Amino acid sequence: MIKTANRLGDVKEYYFSVKLAEIASMNADGRDVINLGIGSPDMAPHANVLEATVKSVLSSSSHGYQSYKGTDKLRGAMADWYGKFFDVELNQKNEVLPLMGSKEGIMHISMAFINPGDEVLVPNPGYPTYKSVSDLVQAKMITYPLDENNEWQPDFEYLDSLDLSSVKIMWVNYPNMPTGADASMELFEKLVDFGRQNNILIVNDNPYSFVLNENQISILNVEGAKDVAIELNSLSKASNMAGWRIGMVAGSEYYISNILRVKSNMDSGMFLPLQEGAVEALKLDKSWYDDINKEYAVRKKSAHKLFDLLNCEYRKKEVGMFVWAKIPKGTTAIELSDKILSEANVFVTPGMIFGTKGDNFLRISLCTPVERIEEAILRIKNNL
Repeated sequence: MIKTANRLGDVKEYYFSVKLAEIASMNADGRDVINLGIGSPDMAPHANVLEATVKSVLSSSSHGYQSYKGTDKLRGAMADWYGKFFDVELNQKNEVLPLMGSKEGIMHISMAFINPGDEVLVPNPGYPTYKSVSDLVQAKMITYPLDENNEWQPDFEYLDSLDLSSVKIMWVNYPNMPTGADASMELFEKLVDFGRQNNILIVNDNPYSFVLNENQISILNVEGAKDVAIELNSLSKASNMAGWRIGMVAGSEYYISNILRVKSNMDSGMFLPLQEGAVEALKLDKSWYDDINKEYAVRKKSAHKLFDLLNCEYRKKEVGMFVWAKIPKGTTAIELSDKILSEANVFVTPGMIFGTKGDNFLRISLCTPVERIEEAILRIKNNL
């Protein structure tokens, strides 16, 4: 057998990939698992999105290779969207780059700016891809803790106590996943100052700003942010287009052009009908987001009921499409999650997959109809 590359190190198959296979096996055995684990929207995109996509699919001219940078129309729609909702001015020619999902962007950014041995700051708890991509590019990962007593924000006094001389990138994610902590201009200003003082690229991953949240802000709102910060965004969550794999990265021409140097050697452009659909999604006004949030608000109340049943503690002011809750003492998140799955056929995400600071937390996704969440509540009542 050929030995694997050193870059794989201890990189394992993505947790949800493994768990979905387990759930599929259980379903094949007739157990009808209710999956409350993954943030994959179950509602459809807007009708205009579907109409534009189908129209383009039916055109004989839509099926060739596309620009690595996306169409002018798509970049223009992304820039307009940032201006309309975030009050951020972007030059569509060179300050925004379409991506095949923001997870792809995490890899591209890392490949563009990280050499083996460079250091990166990764939040704990945080999106697991920050760690796995850091491992794949052979960076040295320095985790920084997020704590509920500090509103799940970085402790800048702690960060200032570290040797940051070899740190190239700091991954941040506000509005935050998994905790639901909202963004604030004060936090973004601190992050930009931190990046400037320490010559660190701050990358804010920002796909949750529209979900159960009236507060759309960007780190690029901060004066001078483009010198030291870039932002990832996505149509996966608030546009119900997770499987379409359409994201973007925004920032200065310098950062975007170097990310493009990586991206253009790794794909051959996004399928044109997807770009046409994305343009329509980006044109939607606030009423679209209000409508889907009405449904998420109903589901959130049921998720709270489920956590009440498990004697978990949660904060109602969280934003985004998840509910993050602290479990009772005497067990761990993985033990409780496995128990709920095996005895009630309900899957709830254990917080440990996001880092050690999630060991005592569970996360419920709101991407399941309220009837199924209520059914999950009954199953837990009857079986645990």
